[in-house]
Amino acid sequence: MEHVVWSIVSILLLALGLVGGFIFRVKQHEKSLQNSREQAKKIVEEGTKEAEKLKKEAILEARQNIFDQKREFERDMKERKQVVLDLETKISQRDEMLNRRAANLDKREEFLGQKEIKLDEKKQELEQLNGKVEDILKQQEAKLMEISGISTEQAQAIIMDRVRQNMSEEISNYIKEEEEKAKSEVDQRAKNLLTLAIQKYASETTSERTVSVVSLPTDEMKGRIIGREGRNIRTIEALTGVDLIIDDTPEAVVLSGFDPIRREVAKRALTALVEDGRIHPGRIEEVVDRAQQEVDMFIREAGENAVFQTGIGKLHPDLVKLLGRMSFRTSYGQNVLKHSIETAFLAGKLAAEIGENEVLAKRAGLLHDIGKAVDHEVEGSHVEIGVQIVSKYHEPKEVIDAIASHHGDKEPQSIIAVLVAAADALSAARPGARSESIDNYIKRLEQLESISNKVAGVERSFAIQAGREIRVIVKPDEVDDLSTFKVAREIKEQIEANLQYPGTIKVTVVRETRATDIAK
Repeated sequence: MEHVVWSIVSILLLALGLVGGFIFRVKQHEKSLQNSREQAKKIVEEGTKEAEKLKKEAILEARQNIFDQKREFERDMKERKQVVLDLETKISQRDEMLNRRAANLDKREEFLGQKEIKLDEKKQELEQLNGKVEDILKQQEAKLMEISGISTEQAQAIIMDRVRQNMSEEISNYIKEEEEKAKSEVDQRAKNLLTLAIQKYASETTSERTVSVVSLPTDEMKGRIIGREGRNIRTIEALTGVDLIIDDTPEAVVLSGFDPIRREVAKRALTALVEDGRIHPGRIEEVVDRAQQEVDMFIREAGENAVFQTGIGKLHPDLVKLLGRMSFRTSYGQNVLKHSIETAFLAGKLAAEIGENEVLAKRAGLLHDIGKAVDHEVEGSHVEIGVQIVSKYHEPKEVIDAIASHHGDKEPQSIIAVLVAAADALSAARPGARSESIDNYIKRLEQLESISNKVAGVERSFAIQAGREIRVIVKPDEVDDLSTFKVAREIKEQIEANLQYPGTIKVTVVRETRATDIAK
């Protein structure tokens, strides 16, 4: 019995153990499921947060790109607007200049119209007077024909022959006498003075030309100079006022501009940009500004050196700067500043030899071409501009007179002005001082010989001494010894009226009579 009871108890305990184990395992499984759910929820939350973070970063990056593009677009638009404004300014300035010229032309046309009316009135009066005179002359002519018994044509021929013969001899004698008299008094003295002045001042023969080409390391640099949609080249042109010509020329950019100083600024700036390699609008502004400062400093130093070399004393700073600007100006290939320094020294030595004020002559010689520093910016000839400039800064009257008369536009009023004109001609005419193209040189020689050959009595002519002398051979049976002076003067006047040339041209007329016979 007890055994049975124990067996039942054992079965019950076993059953309770199985039920308890099952319940425990169920609880453990539920706990494991709960942990898995919490872990999964945690992973989902972390993934959601990471996705939100990535989304925010993507939005920020997109906004930054949009902002950068907008700022670049605004900068580009600002540059384009500036270019448009510059073009509008240039156009308005040109319109204003054209309007002024049109107004001047209208005034001139009105003035000419009034003059034409007055001339017509005078013409009518003269026609009436001519009619009366012709009637009187016809009456007198008829009476003379009755008295003399010869026709009008015969009388005119006799009178013209006598007048022509007498006038030809008188003119030839007068020319010969006056030229011999002038030569005897002036030639030796002038040669001595000029020779002495040239010996005391000798300058190297140089011929400076403005360089308008910038070399590039490679042709790829042309694209960088142009920039995106041409913004770099537009910026350079707007800041310097010089046109950049980029064509098929290998590894070179041509700078085109009328102002030599602007061209020099552009050349220095472009050279610096090519060497640096960084070419964009901001960098271009910096480099152009620095190049402008360098050129201004060079101009000031060049002017100060010219004043110091010539020893003319104190000079107004504005005039010093204008002298420096002339170092970028050339005339027939001759540097205008060097030419002015030469003229100053020669004028000073000439003045010293004849007892005039040497320093004042140097001052006038140095400033005689000052108008060429700004003659491309101000209307008028360089003589008129120079007179206005030195008058503004209260230079001595001898300096003003020398500038006004050194090209023969007016008669000189002082000895200093005459010396400056002579020194100017010496500096310009010495061999090697000035240059010209071979085409212009040949054309000038041909014109020189053609002008001489057209004069009556000339057989042949030869341009020699690089076009500084014309040797003329006349026909001995048509031109006598006295008439050679008349031929020389006529050729000289024709050359002065029809030919442009630096310096002077000597006209030499040769008359040769050959007598040949044969002894048998």
